[in-house]
Amino acid sequence: MVSDSENTKYKLLGFERSKNLAMIMVVSTGKLIKVRLEEVLKSEIIDDLSKTEVRDIYRKFYSGGVALTTYELNDRHERSWMVYVVLNLLLLALYIFANIGATKLVYLSVFDLVVTPGVFLFPLTFLIVDLLNEFYGLRLARKAILFAFASNALIIVLLSAVSYLPGLPGWELDAPYSAVVAQVSSVLVASSVSFLFSEYVNSYLLSKIKELTNSRYLFLRVFLSAFFAVIIDSFIFCFIAFYGVMTNSEILSIVFVQIAIKVFFAFFNVLPAYGARSLFKRFVAGGQVS
Repeated sequence: MVSDSENTKYKLLGFERSKNLAMIMVVSTGKLIKVRLEEVLKSEIIDDLSKTEVRDIYRKFYSGGVALTTYELNDRHERSWMVYVVLNLLLLALYIFANIGATKLVYLSVFDLVVTPGVFLFPLTFLIVDLLNEFYGLRLARKAILFAFASNALIIVLLSAVSYLPGLPGWELDAPYSAVVAQVSSVLVASSVSFLFSEYVNSYLLSKIKELTNSRYLFLRVFLSAFFAVIIDSFIFCFIAFYGVMTNSEILSIVFVQIAIKVFFAFFNVLPAYGARSLFKRFVAGGQVS
């Protein structure tokens, strides 16, 4: 029987990185032993561990050592948190770019289409959220989403406030600045709502698929989570931004174009996801004590 009471014989201290070994302490002597995960599951050790310890051992065993446990989350070193900060900043930068870039319409004469620059880079936000989910879990990924949303809203509010300050007479950039800020502010509501909903769906699906597949098939969860998030993002943004200005048929045509372009780019997020996970395991997770 697995209980939550204090360990009487054995205590799980962590895992030997990249070797599928559990570091077990013999409570009576304080001796540290290293046991292969499959052997722990077959021995009496498993019967003396708490539910949390047993859950972490199973997660490590079925994920082949890839899944993060409470031990890694509680013992991250500076390099790991720097990566988290960099991913947060990238997410924020792409989100701000998508909003400001919306003031520039791009005409693709070959396809007779009008799009915004953000449609090409916005799918990268799904990749970043996927990486945050993969390395830090759903809770920290969602904190990053809220951070990007709040920071973007603050920047727009400050830029809007600046536009009300008296400008220098004859300064040629005064009017264009106000026009750009006004345009950016007008799409803020649409982009904010679509961003929150789509990224939350993306992070949830990624986490759920990862749980159902025991941390296997990275390509499957990266693509499927981004695929559904792209659809939600495109529908919400276009209908909020253009409802009442365009007909429903015109809005739907823009939605379908955005979905097609974003899904195309989202498909290629799989390769960077594998590369990023490999680098993280090698240079970040591999350099920490776990």
